[in-house]
Amino acid sequence: MRIVRWTGWALVALLSIAAGLLIAWRFAGMPQTRGELELGGPGAAFTVVRDVHGIPHVFAAAENDAYFALGLLHAQDRLWQLEMNRRIVGGTLAEVLGPGALDTDRFLRTLGVRRNAERIVENLDFATRSSLQAYADGVNAGIGLTGRATWKLPPEFLLLGVRPGKWTPADSIGWSTMMAWDLSGNHATELLRFALSGRLDAQRLGELFETDPPAQLPDLARLYEGLDRGDVAALMQAIPPGNIDGIGSNNWVVDGRHTVSGKPLLANDPHLGLNSPALWYFAHLSAPGLDAIGATLPGLPTVVLGRNQRIAWGFTNTAPDTQDLYLERIDPADPGRYQTPEGWAAFERRTEVIRVKGAPDVTLQVRDTRHGPVISDVHAQLGRTMQARKLDARYVLALRWAALTPDDGTMRASFDLHRAQDWPQFTEALRGFAAPQQNMVYADVDGNVGFIAPGRVPVRKAGNALRGLAPAPGWDARYDWDGFIPFEQLPRSWRPASGAVVTANQNILGQDYPYFISAEWTLPYRHDRIVELLGEKQRHDPASFQSMQADVLSRPMAELLPMLRKATPATPAGRAALERVAQWDARMVADAPEPLIVTAWIDRLRRLVFEDEVGEELFPLVERQRVRTRALVRALAGEGMARWCDDIRTQPVEDCRQLVDRALDESVADLQSRYGEDIAAWQWGSAHQAVSEHRPFSRQALLAKFFEIRVPSPGDVNTVNVGRNNPWDPAEPFANRWAASLRAIYDLADMDNSRFIHSTGQSGHVLSSHYRDLSERWARVEYLPMVTDRARIEKEAYRTLEVRPAR
Repeated sequence: MRIVRWTGWALVALLSIAAGLLIAWRFAGMPQTRGELELGGPGAAFTVVRDVHGIPHVFAAAENDAYFALGLLHAQDRLWQLEMNRRIVGGTLAEVLGPGALDTDRFLRTLGVRRNAERIVENLDFATRSSLQAYADGVNAGIGLTGRATWKLPPEFLLLGVRPGKWTPADSIGWSTMMAWDLSGNHATELLRFALSGRLDAQRLGELFETDPPAQLPDLARLYEGLDRGDVAALMQAIPPGNIDGIGSNNWVVDGRHTVSGKPLLANDPHLGLNSPALWYFAHLSAPGLDAIGATLPGLPTVVLGRNQRIAWGFTNTAPDTQDLYLERIDPADPGRYQTPEGWAAFERRTEVIRVKGAPDVTLQVRDTRHGPVISDVHAQLGRTMQARKLDARYVLALRWAALTPDDGTMRASFDLHRAQDWPQFTEALRGFAAPQQNMVYADVDGNVGFIAPGRVPVRKAGNALRGLAPAPGWDARYDWDGFIPFEQLPRSWRPASGAVVTANQNILGQDYPYFISAEWTLPYRHDRIVELLGEKQRHDPASFQSMQADVLSRPMAELLPMLRKATPATPAGRAALERVAQWDARMVADAPEPLIVTAWIDRLRRLVFEDEVGEELFPLVERQRVRTRALVRALAGEGMARWCDDIRTQPVEDCRQLVDRALDESVADLQSRYGEDIAAWQWGSAHQAVSEHRPFSRQALLAKFFEIRVPSPGDVNTVNVGRNNPWDPAEPFANRWAASLRAIYDLADMDNSRFIHSTGQSGHVLSSHYRDLSERWARVEYLPMVTDRARIEKEAYRTLEVRPAR
């Protein structure tokens, strides 16, 4: 007993010591946010006032000092996020994460994001380059404050044995490019359509991947000389994942004819993958000629989404087709050459050395073509498939992407944007904006509203029948780009007659628009719901816009419910579930079982309807695209698609009614195994928790419990308050991993009545009180004030830091 007693006391003592050390680390490791601080770098003193939520307000004597301050703040609050961003850009993740990150590094080195960023920096004007350098100096000053003391760094550095690296202007440019990559994934849709062409005829491909305008692929096996359908199908089964249906954004703006105040209102909520910490960081930058507040991205020195004293703006992704894959034919007599319209040309080659934690360095040979880098060399499954089919000696796949150009002016446009005072200055600022193309809505204090979609979009030749829908034969000049759409001819609208603009990634083009931008617009469910909600009130105010951003009516659910309610399930549990759904109003609220029942039912039904034709290995990739809603509605409603319901792997001919019944019974049984027998106790919000993923600790079960942020959430992929689940994830098929990463409402009648919120907290330090303090507010669709009035800011100040240049 004495041994047990002493063991118990020893354990208590160890736990007390551990808790004491954790508390000490908590206080000693937090950044200095009050008092005075001397730093080398700024040209003059500046003040940082933080509010109770950790949102900083910078008051500086010059713009570059404000950018320096933002770099310092990002380093203080988001240092691990900066380190990961820098390593993603440079393709150096394996150096700290080990061999598991090697494939990512190989791909990013092949793309050459950091290499292209360095060329962009060389081509920038002096003012833009100096502002980027001021920001980099601020980041590095923040890093310098940690010295060699590991305990001053966020825990990730200690756990992984890493020191933060130096930040440069090329890292900022590269991170901007990586944000464009996340919103430019149509190359994978090309590959998926290519893969399915070996299984489905053109009509069925069109039904699965409905395009606008309608498009039909030519015979790909005939187009690619030397490849048969077996080659095509095998090659494309190895495709990397692409853009995900539901990732996008909402924005809308109305003029004074539609508001209580008589001045415009503007709303914006970009939908992106949820991260811990959030992708966004709120900040206010004030200096002569600059007074902007809103959402910044750690790694970039500008207010990306926000307002100044005269204008407000918001983005959604246009999702243009700015990526084309090219099948390049290798010279049989010389593997160092590939075929062009003018004859054989040599691959450009470069060598990359990748350091790998716990393993030898890896040497990578990169090949570039006239279209861009060869990606089939670095995608492991794609490479293995090509080798197995003996294709790797005859062909490679190269990627052309509009963002990989050395004359990208996106960063200069970003600086000019938040200084703009009116529509002419706003649009002129965007002339150099290259990637990603965005639907930008605009409002100003004079009562004007507008819309423009700036970005670099390729012009495809009249003879290009593929229109970016599948990889093109690289040896045929018909498929080369013919420049880019001129800036003056990009979509735009100034003071629209309706007094309103709504974009939600739907087709934004009129029938007479002369250029091709995309054939794969997001289905218009969210857009149509926003338009409907705007029409429900004659005059709007910020409160009504808030209720719109919180709206969880799912229009496709409402379309499907009449068909689903005709089910005749075979099990008592299925019948009990059907009774609950009988009166459900298609609102994806968090505290009810019906959204969970119907989501699981539809997910299972899609699998039963489409997987046999698509194939088990490709179905999860198809799930990420457009089949989730429209194709299923059309199949159940008839519309010439009922034949999809027959399982081609079985002898009997099934109809859609049988699959509806079977899907309900199977999905309810699965839900009971996950959440218990009592259907009334199920809650959509609990199953549909918003999961903010941590890089890289979400992959470690124990660490994920501390570093991930989870909160119950409503919505689905098609609600205005969006919440996209992963039906292909066996462990958490209903978890919400893509949602409104931030929400903002701008009141042009009283700019300080504007408001915003993002999904986690301002700090990236897991021990900080600001690591997760915004998450529940965000889930409830509540907001924080977006204030720029200095007197009010100083009156409500929580922390004030005076930064002076080092003597």
